[in-house]
Amino acid sequence: MFSLEQCNRAVMDILVLKFNNAKSGGKPDAVEYAYCDFDGASYDFFNPGGEKTKLMLSVDLPYYNELKSHGADSFLQQEYKGYIQSQPKPGFSVSLVFDLTNLPDDTDKLAEKASLLKRNCFASVFHKYFDLQARMEKGENVDQSRAIIHYRPYETLYIKASTDRVTAIFSTLFKDGNDSVLGKLFLQEFSEARKAGQTAPQVLYRYREPPAELADCRDALVGDNVGYVTFVLLPRHTKPQNRDTTIDLLHIFRDYLHYHIKCSKASLHTRLRAKTADFLKVLNRAKPYTRELRTISGRTFTIDPSLEHQNNKTG
Repeated sequence: MFSLEQCNRAVMDILVLKFNNAKSGGKPDAVEYAYCDFDGASYDFFNPGGEKTKLMLSVDLPYYNELKSHGADSFLQQEYKGYIQSQPKPGFSVSLVFDLTNLPDDTDKLAEKASLLKRNCFASVFHKYFDLQARMEKGENVDQSRAIIHYRPYETLYIKASTDRVTAIFSTLFKDGNDSVLGKLFLQEFSEARKAGQTAPQVLYRYREPPAELADCRDALVGDNVGYVTFVLLPRHTKPQNRDTTIDLLHIFRDYLHYHIKCSKASLHTRLRAKTADFLKVLNRAKPYTRELRTISGRTFTIDPSLEHQNNKTG
């Protein structure tokens, strides 16, 4: 299966281009770009104060306030120290400013890290609950409330830590009824993957109704086109040396799921169209046809060649 990139490729490409131009001594130019990403996220590039040697990258996440309540600001301060702004651009959640006259040696690494801005916003809530699980495992008394992130309209991420696991539940809405069927078949592959390798997390799928873990959650959706995917993350998945990989795979799971559903439908439609074209060729070959003849006086008439061949045999 194809894995989606964790970074925003458009953001990374423009940063690499501008950084390389600055390092080679090229003349900086005015910048004004806007990009979109999954889950309603949007990026913006521009020169703050009209200074062409300064480049500001801003991201707007509709659900950032919910991430902020779980330590997103402090986490981003650590990740982007020296670049993050205390006051983001109006209308945006987070802003980074790069001085093109004072860049580090490894600008490609900086561009890649900046392109992971949306991912790192999401990472803050996962890091918080992974740390809570580790503390609960040691017997500490910690806040056991659930994180609720409305990452898309009518779609929600629930995270809760317990002494031996972290449970992450994605609710997703299938706008097309057929998508829910394909989604269920697709998620069966995750169960098969666990049989092949016991190190994989347990994945549970619930259709129409929320799982038992959300019995006390009043805003959990119920309906024919609603699905819930539960990941049971054990300490081996959340320990410091493995948690980055876990976060990379989880934060983009919803987009990964729907991407493959759409690709599956496109593949099915392509195969159906190819098979239909083959059937049409067979039907065209089976059509009766006639042959036109002309008399000596110029009149024309048509006959069925099969009947002509039959008359020749009887004669």
